[in-house]
Amino acid sequence: MESAPLYRQVAGHYRRAIESGTLAAGDRMPSVRALMALHSVSLSTALQACRQLESDGLLEARPRSGYFVAAPLRSPLAALAEPAAALPDPAQYVGIHQRISGLLARGQHQHVHTNLGGAYCAPSLYPTEALRSAATRALRRHPMLFGEAVEPEGYQPLRSALARQALRARVQLAPEEIVITNGCTEALNLALRAVAGPGDVIAVESPTYYGLLQILESLGMRALEIPCSPQTGISLEALELAAQHYDNIRAVAVVPNLQNPLGCIMPDAHKARLVQWCEARGIALIEDDCFSATADSDAPPAAAKAWDGSGNVIHCASLHKVLAPGMRLGWIAAGKWQARVEMLKFGLSRPNEMLSQMAAADFLASGAHDRHLRRLRTRLCAQREWFAQAIAASFPAGTRLGSPRGGMHLWVELPAQISSEAVFDQALQAGIRVMPGVMFSNAGRFDHCLRVNCGTPRSAQIERALGTLAAIVQRLAG
Repeated sequence: MESAPLYRQVAGHYRRAIESGTLAAGDRMPSVRALMALHSVSLSTALQACRQLESDGLLEARPRSGYFVAAPLRSPLAALAEPAAALPDPAQYVGIHQRISGLLARGQHQHVHTNLGGAYCAPSLYPTEALRSAATRALRRHPMLFGEAVEPEGYQPLRSALARQALRARVQLAPEEIVITNGCTEALNLALRAVAGPGDVIAVESPTYYGLLQILESLGMRALEIPCSPQTGISLEALELAAQHYDNIRAVAVVPNLQNPLGCIMPDAHKARLVQWCEARGIALIEDDCFSATADSDAPPAAAKAWDGSGNVIHCASLHKVLAPGMRLGWIAAGKWQARVEMLKFGLSRPNEMLSQMAAADFLASGAHDRHLRRLRTRLCAQREWFAQAIAASFPAGTRLGSPRGGMHLWVELPAQISSEAVFDQALQAGIRVMPGVMFSNAGRFDHCLRVNCGTPRSAQIERALGTLAAIVQRLAG
C-alpha cells in the first residue's frame, strides 16, 4: 500500500470508510483543505484523491458545496419475479420438519470458515462491550440476583422500554401487555398454541421462514402457503381464494416488514387491509417483527399491529437480530389472547432469567441504543449493496436479485435449472454455508433460490467465499 501514489493512499482510506459504512450515502466528505491538513498532503494530492473516488462512483461533486458520498449503484440484475396465483394444498407439508432438520444437520456437522447462511450480523456490529458493562452494573445493584425468584411476565423496566420502542412503529402498548420470551421463536410458538390446535390450517407466506414451518409441524398444524410478492408481501387475493376453499384457517402468520427471506416491506394500505380481512373473518393475525429496526429509514415502518382495534393481532418481536444474538430475548403482545399466552408461557418454559433482561433494559433506556441502530442500519445498507454488486458481477445470466430496503439478507433467484440444494452441498465442501431456497417452502417453487446473509462486513475472506460460490453456481448453470 505504501508504494502506491500518495493520492491513491488517501483515496483508499476513504474508500474503505465508505465500503464499511462509516461514511454513508449523502454524508459530506472533508473539504479539500481539511484533507490537506488531515493527511499532510498538497492541494494537488487532495484533489486527485477526490477525483479518483468520484471516477470510481463513490463520490459526487455538488456545485459550491464540495464532495458527498454517492448513492451506491443498484444491481443491474433483474428484479425478483412476481408469484403466480395458485390454490395451495396444506397436505403437502407432511414431513417438512425432517427435511429441514436434515439440511440444518448437514450444515452444522460440516466445518465451515465462512457462514453466509445465518440470520444475524457479525459480533463486531453488536454493542457487546456496552451490554457487558450493563450486566456488570445490574449484578452490582442486585448481588443476590441469582438466588431470587424471577418476575413472571418479565422484568418490568424492560417491558416499559419495549413499550416505548413500539411507539416508533405506531403501536401503543402498556408494559403489562408484553410478555418476555426466549426469542421470537418461543413467541411464535406461544401465539400458535393460543389460537389453534392440531389439524388446524395456518396460512403462511410463500416463501416463508423455515423455522415457522418446523414449529407448525411440531404442533401438528398444517401450513398453507400463500404467494408472497417481493414488492408488497402476502397476496390478499390468494388469501381470499384459500379462505373460500378451506374453512379451518385459524391464523395468518406474516412478516410485514423486511419479510424473511424476500426482504419486502408491505405497504401500509396493504397492512390495514390484511388486519381488517382477518378481523372480519375471525382469523388471528400473527405478526413476526424481528427485522423492522434495520430498515434504512430513521423511523421503522409501521407494524400491522398499528391497525389493530380489537386485539386480533398478536405481535411477536425480538432483540435477537438487532441487539444481542447471545441473549435470545423476544417478546409477545397477544391482544385478546393475553391471558392464555401468559398461562402457556408459564406452563411451557417458566419466566426468562433476569440478568440479560436487566442489561437490555439498561441499554435500551440510554441514548446509546439509538446510536447503535443508526450505525447498524448504515453498515448493513453498505454491506447489502456491496454483496449485490458482487453477485451481479459474478453470477450467471438469468440470475434475479431482491433489493430490500433494510435487513441483513439478499434473496437470489438463480436460473431455473440450478438446484439450490446442490449449491448448498458443494458450497459446504468448500467451507461455505448458504441457505438453499428448498428450506423456505415445501412446494418446490424456490428450489433454485438462495438466501445470502450480508451481516458480515466485507473482507478478503468474504470476497473469496463469494467468488467460490459464484464459481459453483456458474458450473451448475452449465
